[in-house]
Amino acid sequence: MTVWDDLVGQDRVRGQLAAAAKDADALVTAVSDGKPLEQGSKMTHAWLFTGPPGSGRSTAARAFAAALQCTSPDRALGGEPGCGFCDGCHTSLIGTHTDVQVIRTDLLSIGVKETRDLVRRAQLSPAVGRWQVIVMEDADRLTEGAGNVLLKAVEEPAPRTVWMLCAPSLEDVLPTIRSRCRHLTLGTPPVEAVADVLIRRDGVDPERAHSAARATQGHIGRARRLATDERARARRAAVLKVPLRIADVGGCLKAAQELIDTATEDAKQMAEEVDVKETEDLKAALGGVAGGRMPRGTAGAMKELEDKQKRRKTRTQRDSLDLALTELTGFYRDVLALQLGSRIAIANVDVQDSLDRIAESSTPAQTLRRIEAVIACRQAMDRNVAPLLAVEAMTMSLRAG
Repeated sequence: MTVWDDLVGQDRVRGQLAAAAKDADALVTAVSDGKPLEQGSKMTHAWLFTGPPGSGRSTAARAFAAALQCTSPDRALGGEPGCGFCDGCHTSLIGTHTDVQVIRTDLLSIGVKETRDLVRRAQLSPAVGRWQVIVMEDADRLTEGAGNVLLKAVEEPAPRTVWMLCAPSLEDVLPTIRSRCRHLTLGTPPVEAVADVLIRRDGVDPERAHSAARATQGHIGRARRLATDERARARRAAVLKVPLRIADVGGCLKAAQELIDTATEDAKQMAEEVDVKETEDLKAALGGVAGGRMPRGTAGAMKELEDKQKRRKTRTQRDSLDLALTELTGFYRDVLALQLGSRIAIANVDVQDSLDRIAESSTPAQTLRRIEAVIACRQAMDRNVAPLLAVEAMTMSLRAG
C-alpha cells in the first residue's frame, strides 16, 4: 500500500508527482544540511490539477501532499516518498496532519475572507512536517476578488509552502494564477480500473461494482455512491425514465417538477444530517443551554451559520439537478451510439429497452438536439435562471426533438 493506491488510472500523473516528491525530499534535506540546491528540480511551489469530474483531481493532490510529508526511513535508501504507513503519510491522508490544510466548499463560492485566512496560514513555517501544504479542491469556485487575493500568495510564496489547486479545466482558473502553477491534466479513468477500486477498497460486489463504474463512465465518486447507496440507484432509475414520460405537455411539466422535487429532497436530507449537529455544536461553543435561550451577543454568529446553511442547501439542490442532467446526457449519448452503429460501449445497459425504443423512434439529428437541450439547461442554471423554468424548458425541448 502507498499513498498513490487510490489514484485510479493516472499512471502518467502518478509518475510526475512521485518524481516531484522525491526532488522535494532532496530539497528539504539539502537545506537542512546547508548544501547547495540542485538545478532542474521537478518540485515547485504551486500546482494546478485539472480534469473532468470524477477523474481524481483532489485524490491526486491529497496523495501528493502525503508524499511530501512522508517520513519513512526508506527515503534515505533511495526509496520514493509516499510509503502510506508512516505518521506523515497516514495523518495527511486521513486529514489530521497539522501542516496539510484541505479546503473544500459546500457553498456556491469561496470568498475573499476565507481566502485571506488561507493566505495568512500559507505564510507560516511548517509546524511538524516538512512542508506547509494547502489543497484547494474547488479552485473554480473562487470569486474574482478571492482569486486576486490568492494571486499575491502564489506570486510570493513562503519558502516551504506548497499550493495545490484543483479545477475542471484551465479556463476555470484566473489566467494570472494558472500561469504561475505547474499544470497536470488527469483523464477519465477506465471503467475496469474504477470497478477494481470499488471492489478492493469499498468491498462492493464485483457485478454491482462493474455496473456502477460502467453507468457513471469512470466517475469514481458517482460510481461509489451508486454502488453503495440505494437512494442514489432509485433516483437514477427515475431520471432515466424521463425520456419515455414526455409524450405530451402534461408529461413534460410533471417530469420537470419531479426532477426539482428530487433535488429538493436531496438537499433536505443533507440538511437533516448536517445542520442540526452544526447548530447544536455552535450553541454549545457559544455557551448556550439545550432548550434554553442563547447568551447576549451570539445572535450574529447564529445568523451567519443559518445563512451558510441556506447557501449550502442551494448548492446541494443544484448539484443534484446537475447530476440528473448528466445522467440524461449519458442516456441520449447511448441512443446516438445505437443510431449510428457506433462501437462505443453503452453505459446504461440496464435500461437497454428504453434506449432501443428512443433510438428506433427518432433520428440522430433529433438526438443531438436533445443533448443540446440538456446542455442549454445546465448553462441556464449557471446563469441563475430559476431551476423549475430551466428544467421545464428542457423537457419541452426533449419532447419536440
